[in-house]
Amino acid sequence: MGLPPPPPEYKPQDVEREIIDFWRQGRIFERSVSQRQGHQRFVFLDGPPTANGKPGSHHVISRALKDLVPRYKTMQGFYVARRAGWDTHGLPVELAVEKELKISGKAEIEKIGVAKFNALCRESVWRYEAEWRKMTERMGYWVDIEHPYVTLHPGYMESEWWALSQIYSKGLLFKGLKVNPYCPRCETTLSSHEVAQGYEEVEDPSVFVRFPLKEGRDGPARAILGWTTTPWTLPSNVALAVHPDLDYVEVDQKG
Repeated sequence: MGLPPPPPEYKPQDVEREIIDFWRQGRIFERSVSQRQGHQRFVFLDGPPTANGKPGSHHVISRALKDLVPRYKTMQGFYVARRAGWDTHGLPVELAVEKELKISGKAEIEKIGVAKFNALCRESVWRYEAEWRKMTERMGYWVDIEHPYVTLHPGYMESEWWALSQIYSKGLLFKGLKVNPYCPRCETTLSSHEVAQGYEEVEDPSVFVRFPLKEGRDGPARAILGWTTTPWTLPSNVALAVHPDLDYVEVDQKG
């Protein structure tokens, strides 16, 4: 018997869903991992997203790239246990909750209570977990999402302290100086990612300022004209610098 004719209208989404159902029912991902038990291990920890926002197309791109390496190492015969993770800390979570509560800053957080605020943050991080799970399965990203590591779990935090203690005991921890962005409202340093989240283009005025000079030996008082694009720094000005090797022009403007 010959093969049946192809359907008149090919629907790739239907075919993909059939494959995903087959993977789920046959536990194909779990079997692809367990069949390699006893072989050399290759450990992959998913760089964890935060589930308090909806996933977007850029998350599909990053997860597709993350999926390549574990699949390749599995094909090479390694035992690759892949754990998903959730990032449940950081300013993005706190700022989202502040916005909902219509508060701003550390002082207002302390008014409503740090414990209550933390509880609201813990609730918010799982807001879109279902959408993340759906997207992860829909795109065929093979990762153990049923047993994730979560950064707010005490076990995870203790493991980080343990790792830090190991680094310290080996003499690999040192103290240095580094310039960091600082947020006076949050009273904390900011990562480059957090700084980028608040990036926006604004127009600031430039200001011409007249700096009077004390009366000199050769005539009445004069002034130096300055120009600045950062007028908010003017209140802190205590001196004006001039260059000894540059020529300055004295201009008579309307007397």
